[in-house]
Amino acid sequence: MSNHANGKSKLNLRSDHRKALLRNQIISFINNGQLVSTTPRVREVKRLVEKLVTIAREGKNFAVIRRVWQKLPYDKSAVYKLIDDIAPRYVDRPGGYTRCVSLGRRVSDTAPIAILTWV
Repeated sequence: MSNHANGKSKLNLRSDHRKALLRNQIISFINNGQLVSTTPRVREVKRLVEKLVTIAREGKNFAVIRRVWQKLPYDKSAVYKLIDDIAPRYVDRPGGYTRCVSLGRRVSDTAPIAILTWV
């Protein structure tokens, strides 16, 4: 089976570990408004957050809450913050809700670091 053009990065992790890591980073990003991590992780979080915001823009109804809760089952406060506070800011915007800015390389292991913020 080929991994070409599937749109996902493995991040050198098992699938369950990767899923948990990305969920936790998405929740951290929603709660704090920014995320500093390695560039590949930030790109994956950006990809998933953009999809969540697009779902949440529909408004606060039961179906939307369940769809977002399905992706972020750990933290209900982050789900409601996304639906009530963040998504309404981007109702008129067709996409591109986040910005990824490179911060250079980490001193300890020279890994590329980036910051993810809301636009």
